[in-house]
Amino acid sequence: MYTSTFTFAPGDYDAEFHALDARIAGMARAIPGYLGEETWENAATGLVSNVYYWDSMEALQRLMGHADHREAKTAQARWLKGYQVVIAQVVRSYGDGGVAHPLNPQNAAPD
Repeated sequence: MYTSTFTFAPGDYDAEFHALDARIAGMARAIPGYLGEETWENAATGLVSNVYYWDSMEALQRLMGHADHREAKTAQARWLKGYQVVIAQVVRSYGDGGVAHPLNPQNAAPD
């Protein structure tokens, strides 16, 4: 499994941003191999992190290669004050089942 974490400093959003963001989110969720996502905000810094979970690198690369994703990457400076992306391989994931999580098998997104 893999994660793609997109951490960014929010800027000024417009209607074009919201439409593009919605298209990308819908497309990501429709990719076979998408397992789920989480969003976190750091109140101290104002940074936001979106973490997407994937069952394979190929699934993640489908998102990265999509035209809407490439468009957003090109235009990001219009809406964001900066960003950082981290792609990581999941070595292990476990818990007691008390927290809903995309990698908890009972919470996994259907194929």
